[in-house]
Amino acid sequence: MSMESVLIECVQNSLVHFMHHNAIFMCERLCAEFPSETNMQLLAGCYLQNQQAYAAYHVLKGTSMAQSRYLFALSCFQMGLLTEAETALCPPNEPAVEVPNGAAGHYLLGLIYRYTDRRKISIQHFNQALLLDPLLWAAYEELCILGAAEEAAVVFGEASLLCIEKQHLYQGNQSRNFQASTDDQNVASKNIVSDDISPRQSKHTHSNNLREISGNYYAAAIQNLGGASTNMSFYNTPSPMASQLSGVVPPPVCRNFQQIGANASVAGADNSPRSTVNSTIQAPRRKFVDEGKLRKISGRLFPDSGPRRNSRLAGESTGNTNPNVSAASGNGTIHSSKYYGSSKLSSMTLRSMTSRKAQSWATENYGEGIRNDISDDSRLNMTVSHSSGDARPLEQEGPGTFAAGVNLSSTSILSGASEILTLFRILGEGYRLSCLYRCQDALDAYNKLPHKHYHTGWVLSQIGRAYFEMVDYLEADHAFGLARLASPYSLEGMDVYSTVLFHLKEDMKLSYLAQELVSTDRLAPQSWCAMGNCYSLQKDHETALKNFQRAVQVNPRFAYGHTLCGHEYIALEDFENAIKSYQSALRVDARHYNAWYGLGMIYLRQEKFEFSEHHFRMALGINPHSSVIMSYLGTSLHALKKNEEALEVMELAVIADKKNPFPMYQKANILVSMESFDAALDVLEELKEHAPRESSVYALMGRIYKRCNMYDKAMLHFGVALDLRPSATDVATIKVIVHLPTHARVYIYYQICFWLPSKNCMYQMRWKMNYNISELTGK
Repeated sequence: MSMESVLIECVQNSLVHFMHHNAIFMCERLCAEFPSETNMQLLAGCYLQNQQAYAAYHVLKGTSMAQSRYLFALSCFQMGLLTEAETALCPPNEPAVEVPNGAAGHYLLGLIYRYTDRRKISIQHFNQALLLDPLLWAAYEELCILGAAEEAAVVFGEASLLCIEKQHLYQGNQSRNFQASTDDQNVASKNIVSDDISPRQSKHTHSNNLREISGNYYAAAIQNLGGASTNMSFYNTPSPMASQLSGVVPPPVCRNFQQIGANASVAGADNSPRSTVNSTIQAPRRKFVDEGKLRKISGRLFPDSGPRRNSRLAGESTGNTNPNVSAASGNGTIHSSKYYGSSKLSSMTLRSMTSRKAQSWATENYGEGIRNDISDDSRLNMTVSHSSGDARPLEQEGPGTFAAGVNLSSTSILSGASEILTLFRILGEGYRLSCLYRCQDALDAYNKLPHKHYHTGWVLSQIGRAYFEMVDYLEADHAFGLARLASPYSLEGMDVYSTVLFHLKEDMKLSYLAQELVSTDRLAPQSWCAMGNCYSLQKDHETALKNFQRAVQVNPRFAYGHTLCGHEYIALEDFENAIKSYQSALRVDARHYNAWYGLGMIYLRQEKFEFSEHHFRMALGINPHSSVIMSYLGTSLHALKKNEEALEVMELAVIADKKNPFPMYQKANILVSMESFDAALDVLEELKEHAPRESSVYALMGRIYKRCNMYDKAMLHFGVALDLRPSATDVATIKVIVHLPTHARVYIYYQICFWLPSKNCMYQMRWKMNYNISELTGK
């Protein structure tokens, strides 16, 4: 074994054991002794695994091989150099060049186009990535976030299974063809030995031939996976893609196998792709996340009904969790029966358990199948990685094995792929509906999952998000609590969980959650969002703003963090910076409806009603089921004197969420402006049943009675409103009672004494209304 092979194997072993510093040191020695572009790729991979994208950038700058271009583009993407990343993947002077690394390359290119605001072409590349690799969940996730995903039953249907089957059959045929070719070359090598060659020379010659066949066999096998017109790189590249089925890979797209020459003395085991093919590079964490519900800005009415914050990374900050792996982990199953409660989430889970009893054995054993496939895949990687220095020729392997030595039958592959696709259809449909804000439909979809997958951190976090969008904070709290129990190490959805606790005013739980998240990962934006929500709940808006800015600093592509900064700027009356923050959120995610909503609220407060209407309509176009957005859109239309249209919107808002009293209140206001007092009073009487202690309702009823010259009822409702600690606006409205005639005030005073005999209440009313008993009675 040559020095180069020893160094490569040492680097690979260091990477397998996550000893990145040692891998970088040894790889630097490798590049110094053998300065080839292939070895530079390995060094760049070491840097990327060690979170040193800037180092990989400088190492690969100016290289031309397909794998080098992919790694260079990945480095540029992590550094925010999107233009250079796009140029590396699609050189402008080579329009016909293929995107390197197949599905992973198209996925990366889709992300680049997404963050440069080219939505249509981004969608094309995500779809292309799914065509090349039907199990690339991350691409489907991005399509859902963009609102362009097809139904999961179509994406993960029969066509995907046929694609996987074709890939497997093609791979098996090529393996058998090369096996036969290897046998022929072995026979030819034996015939070459002449009578005048000594046995020692014959043995040496045969050994060299075996090394050459071994290296060329594996190189050609990898190349042929992608077809005759494609090219293959030398290493598995870091890819933000989900875990694939063991033994099934998308057709790779690379060009540069010519650079491994046919020199038997150098190729063989020393410099063959086999020795370097599995220098696996860790995928960068994706921290996209997430959207947020905005805090209701104007008025005190029903603070829990306004969309303060929401997130969408997900993944997400989905970046910290892999949906496929988390679905297979089954962490939540050990807690499932222990944490059932009386909530709707628990009852739905129990119903789903009952309905799932009739499902097939294959459906009930998804988790085992996925775990077995992942285990097979890990063994495949380990076999290739540790066999890089093995001189045993591959022709010794059986005809039913791959180059890595793992026996994968066609039946097992198709069975496993079918089970995974069935699981993806449920998960994908639930996630798609959630991104379209059809939250109840999404919950119904997730309820079809097998028990072991339902009780995983990712699924429970998605259920918590759905309840959060439905303004059901208690159920959202319960779901996120189960998610924390299932995956206490995961930060998926924790920014939304902190907002749920903010709305519930659970200051102790929120403080504990924030400290836990920061201690878990100080470089995650979710941690700083939770900390910011904690300070915002305490009305410390300046400190909260600093924490939200820290979240944006950690991940500039975290749209939720920008939105939260905008909320705090509004609380500090800094509308200019609030607008900038919301616009930054929209540059990251144009479908982040909370940012559109925040801009609409700013323009509504600034009485720029045309702008306000436009932004509320944009938000409603993204989330057409939000009662709060409809309410404020109706308010803007009412300010623009479009009362009929405003009433229609308010009716839709009431239907969308009958628990939200705010649209009913706004509807009554519109009816009052149209002088439909009886209709307004009917609405307010109904509203009193939903919000019996809301001062604004009684103040508005008092205004209506006053305009109808019903002074006794007006005084009664004004008194009730004052006793409920009204806002400054309502107090100013109530003070108009001093303009009533003296005899009316005296009569109303005795009426109040009859209905509100409490001396404390009468004292508060006299003090707040700035007149005393002698003034009322004329004494």
